[in-house]
Formats: sequence, structure tokens, C-alpha cells
Amino acid sequence: MLRAPRGTKDILPPESHKWAYLESLLRRLSKLYNFEEIRTPIFEYTELFSRTVGESTDIVRKEMYTFQDKGGRDLTLRPEGTAPVARAFLERGLAQGALPKKLFYLGPMFRYEKPQAGRYREFVQYGVEILGSPSAYSDVEVILLAVRIAEELGLTGTVLYINTIGCPKCRQAHREDFVKHISSRAKQLCKDCLERLETNPMRILDCKNPACREAVADVPLVKDYLCDDCQEHWDTLQQLLESLGLEYTVDPTLVRGLDYYTKTVFELKWPPLGAQDAIIGGGRYDGLIEELGGKPCPGVGFAVGVERLLLAAEKGQKPLNPDVSIDCFVVFPGGGDRRLAQAGFKLVNDLRGSGLSSDFDPLGRSMKAQMKHADRLNARYVAILGEAEFEQGLVTIRSMEHGWQKQVSAGQVLDFMKEEVSGGSK
Repeated sequence: MLRAPRGTKDILPPESHKWAYLESLLRRLSKLYNFEEIRTPIFEYTELFSRTVGESTDIVRKEMYTFQDKGGRDLTLRPEGTAPVARAFLERGLAQGALPKKLFYLGPMFRYEKPQAGRYREFVQYGVEILGSPSAYSDVEVILLAVRIAEELGLTGTVLYINTIGCPKCRQAHREDFVKHISSRAKQLCKDCLERLETNPMRILDCKNPACREAVADVPLVKDYLCDDCQEHWDTLQQLLESLGLEYTVDPTLVRGLDYYTKTVFELKWPPLGAQDAIIGGGRYDGLIEELGGKPCPGVGFAVGVERLLLAAEKGQKPLNPDVSIDCFVVFPGGGDRRLAQAGFKLVNDLRGSGLSSDFDPLGRSMKAQMKHADRLNARYVAILGEAEFEQGLVTIRSMEHGWQKQVSAGQVLDFMKEEVSGGSK
């Protein structure tokens, strides 16, 4: 028997209803904050990610699904969403329109890593980007949206961690002192961090290896090297958060795992998830568009894995409980009088045409078995069209929730059902 590849997952009912509910929530909040949807290709040229995400990152070095097409071109299944959005922003001329441009995406990403709870090799990611705004107000805006998502999912007790990693100008001075300091402890570093020491030293702070974390315990911090512009941005960010009463913790070792970040970085964590408690993370990337060949254009955003949100929501105070009922199940004899069966089938489709979700039994089971099936489908109402009803031009309507039963003229069924479903008599 063939099986799904490791690190992938079939999403079946009733879980798929929870996915749809969460995706609807994310779209609603995106609209509330005036973010418009963008959809980019599932695969891009590999160079896009090696140039923007960073050659030294684990994503590029170990996790990307890269292949050659029949024309010999190097392509990669997208491992994250920001770089494709930046590419589309530049290529499609969005930079020439009104700025800032506020975009959101929701779709599958791919990374070759060890599958674990809430993390798969094919996963769905939601993210937002504000392109064209250098303002700390935009940083706070995306942070507020992240917090709002957690609140709507009932994730009480989230902790917001923030840091500044400066800009290339102030990071240069920091890098020299950082490398000098950490080089004396090189023997403590893991193999990956020894490579980072040569390519992107600051990312050593992102390593989870205990020996590496001990080695960087008292290294020079970027916040002590900030240029005037970065310092003002950092101060404004904190003042805005405080003015809104939003509690936060400054984590000077927070750097995020991608090379394109500048200035603000942040993570929203929820302790009940355990060791892997980060649910939403992001920051500013003011040099990304320029790296892709465009004119300087600042940006800020965040991303979150939908699987991780679902995992958190199930542990939170508001477990996802989407409505999986249907409005009406039509019961009619499956054999015998073909006119009766056709009338029942027509009623199903008339109900659907009136905007009411409806279903029936195509297997010709007994009417008692059909009633049981209607109950399993969580039908709110059952419309019964038996031989007696058909001969009299009637339909019996039964409320599955309240237990009442009424006979309605066949010509009035649609109006009656629309009134009931919309909150009519009980």
C-alpha cells in the first residue's frame, strides 16, 4: 500500500473544518488591518532564496527542496514566504504604486527537516508584509496583529520578545568585537557555528546547542553599537509598545534565523507549548528589495505556521469548534416510485439553490437508516418526502435539535426552511 511521504499529512474531516475555520479567521483579521492577499508560485529560482535568506542559513544549506527542471534550471520549492513576496513586489511594479503596500499570504511551504509536533516538511504558512514604510509604527502594527491572532485563539499568557539587530552600518563595528570575543572560545562551538563565525557571526546567537549558548553568554551586544537612526527606531518602538500597554521582554540574543533581517526582530511565545513555544516571529528587512536589484525600500512583517497555531489552539482556552452541520437532509424512498425519488432529489437541489446546505442518501437505504445518517451529518433539519406526503403535496419538516415536526406544503418548503435556518420559529 502506498503511503504519504514522511513529513507530510493528509487533512481529513473533521480536522479540515478546523483548518477552514482558522484560515477564515486569518483572512478576517488581515482585512481588519487592511492587508491584501498575494499568491506567489509554489517554486522559484533557487537563487532567490540563496541571495536573500542567506547561503549560511540552515534553510539554504540543509532544508531546501531544490531540483533541476527539464531545461536545466535550478528551482526550489519555496521554504518561506517573504522572499517570493519581495520578488513579486519588485517584478510586478508594485513599488511604483502607492506605498506602503500591505500584503498577506497563506499557502504551503517546504523544508527538509525532522518532523515533529506542529512541524512538517510540507507545511502551511501565513504571513504579512508591509513594504515601503521605514516607520516603527509599522513594526508595532504587525506585532499588534500577531498578538490579536493569539488573543482570538484564546492563547492567554503569551510573551512578546523583542530585540534590535541594527543595520549594516552599526553591525560592522559590532561584528569586529563579536568575532574577536567569540574566536577565543572557538573550541566550544559546534561545526555549524564555526562556519557561521566566517559567514554571519551574529547567527551564532540563534544556535540551540548548550555549549554554543554558553560560549555567547557575555558577548558584545548589538544594542550597544547602534547608530543614531537605529537607536531612535529602537526607542520609538519601545515607547509605542508601552503607550499601548503591551508588555514585552527585551531578549538581546534574539536574532531570528534569516540573513535579511535588520533593526527590529520579535517572537511571540506561548509557554504551554513546551520547548518549541515560539508561535509567531518576524521583524524588519530594510535591505531585501535592494538585494534583489530594486531601489532601497524598507519592509517589515511576520510569519506563522498554521499547523503550530492549530496545535496551540487545541491547548488554549478556545479550542476550535467550527460549525460542521448542514441545514437540511432530505429523506425519501430510494426504490419503487421513480417520480417520488426524482421529487426528493429535486428538493435537495432546490434547497441548495436557495443557499441552504443540503444532502441526501444516494444508496437507497431505508428511511430509518437515512434518519440515522442525517443525525451523523449533524443535520439541523430533516425534510421527509414519503409516499403519503408526496400524494398530498406535502413535506414533513423535523427539527433535529428541538424535536418538533410540521407538515408544509411542497410549494412553501423553500420559504419555510429559509425562515427557520435564518432564526425563525423554534
